[in-house]
Amino acid sequence: MTDILVANGALPATGDLLDYTDDQLDRALDVNLRAPVQLCWLLARPMVERGWGHIVLVGSISEKAATRSTSLYDATKFGLRGFALALRQELRGTGVGVTLVQPGFVRDAGMFAATGATPPNGIRTVTPGQVADGVVRAIRRDRCEVNVAPLELRLLSAIAGQFPGFAERIQARADVEGSVRQIVDTQRSLR
Repeated sequence: MTDILVANGALPATGDLLDYTDDQLDRALDVNLRAPVQLCWLLARPMVERGWGHIVLVGSISEKAATRSTSLYDATKFGLRGFALALRQELRGTGVGVTLVQPGFVRDAGMFAATGATPPNGIRTVTPGQVADGVVRAIRRDRCEVNVAPLELRLLSAIAGQFPGFAERIQARADVEGSVRQIVDTQRSLR
């Protein structure tokens, strides 16, 4: 019997789309989007039958803002966000909560930490403990979304989500591409 699902697996699907093989595309879509959807499909029904449970889908602040050389990663994370928000509405009133936890750049563990890349200028990182605290807060308070990121990244991602053309110009000026390129080069073999 599962009372709480925390779906936190993902592949670093970074890099230009045209650099991917067909197998790499399938793998990224399967791990980053299909697997969490299937886990929810399998585990939500028994939770609903019992009238209690919570589903936490761990995504990324990337779900709110597109960045160059992250089209596939962003597609899976944007999709996860849409799925989580709609599933939450579908399960409203059943006793089963659904929360989307969206971390920013996490230091000391995970995909970003493994790259050794530096975040874009002026952007701070968060700790794995802060992400874990966000997950606990999500479950205890049945929050819709929990953004685990420094204020500047939460603000920038909110603006980028509403004004993508403006965000594209700002990212070009802020050398976001340099940070992304470090990440892409380091993660290429992990696709």
